[in-house]
Order: sequence, then structure tokens, then C-alpha cells
Amino acid sequence: LYDKTGEQHYDIISAFIKSLRGSDPNAAVYWLARMIEGGEDPKFIARRMVILASEDIGNANPNALLLATTTFQAVEMIGYPECRIILSQCATYLASSAKSNASYMAINEAQALVRKTGDLPVPLSIRNAPTKLMKNMDYGKGYQYAHSHEGNFADHEFMPEKIAGTKLYEPGNNAAENRLREYLKHNWKDKYGY
Repeated sequence: LYDKTGEQHYDIISAFIKSLRGSDPNAAVYWLARMIEGGEDPKFIARRMVILASEDIGNANPNALLLATTTFQAVEMIGYPECRIILSQCATYLASSAKSNASYMAINEAQALVRKTGDLPVPLSIRNAPTKLMKNMDYGKGYQYAHSHEGNFADHEFMPEKIAGTKLYEPGNNAAENRLREYLKHNWKDKYGY
């Protein structure tokens, strides 16, 4: 049925993850059953669903990460045989959910930018100023506390000067992230091109 120490282990987890990503709950639950029947560690399966919930669903459905994390915790508490039901619930939910890899792409872009631009200075206005000396050096000067402004938003520069205005997060094209895009567009106007 399943060789959990050989190539088939990787082939079947790959088929499972790709079925979840491809929005096929039927295929996902089939590959899940293959792993369960083969005695795969349920925590391994649950961990992979936690990763997928963030990487492939993300802000299209933030509840997916909550369910996947709760699934991992429940699997840890319950174990076989009953944890198979919990794994199935999570797998069918994740497969049936809207998908977005926008957060995954954003962190990839941000890390590439950091590698390219190096150690850019934190703008003085958003530096921590716990001492009088730091305050005298203008740390925190001009910072606008968002909650002191209408709509809990202040148009403030949070990026280093050299990369100000750089857009790293592009919301996906789905209902939830379209709402995020509209919120960002309303607040930032033309700054990031949302």
C-alpha cells in the first residue's frame, strides 16, 4: 500500500499536497487514505497541511491556517485511529478553499530585496526611543500613531528611504484579498499601485 521510508513516501505526499493545491478534495482524501493505511505519522501529514494553508491559501481564507494548526494540535492529542477523521476534515476544507500564494510571493520578494539592498537604516521616525539620548537623536520624532487618526490609519513612511514606495505584497484575485486590496488602495492611494 505505502512504503513510508522510500520514494513512494515522497510521491504520495506530493500527490496529496498537489491535490489540495489543485482544489480536488476527492483526490486529496484518497491520497490521505493511502498514507493512513500505510501507517504514516499523522503529525507529518498535519504539518504539511499547516504549511500548505499559509503557502497556497493564505489571505484568500485566513481561517485555513487556524484549522490546519488546530488539526495539528488535535492529531497530537488524539492519535490514530480517530485522528484520521480530523485529518480528513482539514484536507477536504483546504482542498475546497479559495487559493492564493500572494503572501508566499511577498516574503520571497522581500527576502530577495534584503539580499540585494543589504542593511538599510531604519527611518528615525519609527525607531524605538527608550532613552533620553535616543530621543535627543530624534529617534521616534514625527512618528504618527495610527490609532490617533481617522480610520486608524496614518500615511507614514515605514520603509527605508532607499526603497520607499516598493510594493512587495500584491493581493491575490479572490474575494477576501480583493477586500484587502480595496482597503490598501483606500489608505495608500497611488503610493503602491493597488
